[in-house]
Amino acid sequence: MNRSDLIAKMAADAGISKAAAERALTAFVDGVAGALKGGGKVSLVGFGTFSVSSRAARTGRNPRTGATINIPASKVPRFKPGKGLKDAIK
Repeated sequence: MNRSDLIAKMAADAGISKAAAERALTAFVDGVAGALKGGGKVSLVGFGTFSVSSRAARTGRNPRTGATINIPASKVPRFKPGKGLKDAIK
């Protein structure tokens, strides 16, 4: 399912227009991204938790040349599914 499929599904299930569903999805994504950027986390009971995790700096290899490269430390988004979501896909 891609973004347009999700928007169509949201519109059909909620009985709203696709434009309203797109605005709602955009607002949700922007809200989660903003909370994570601020260092927080977003917990949706039964669905899961979005958080930010830190990756330490490390060395790696260029697969084409075999040369060693330094990979800098970074922050990455994480998602931990909740019990409701886990149970729904069993």
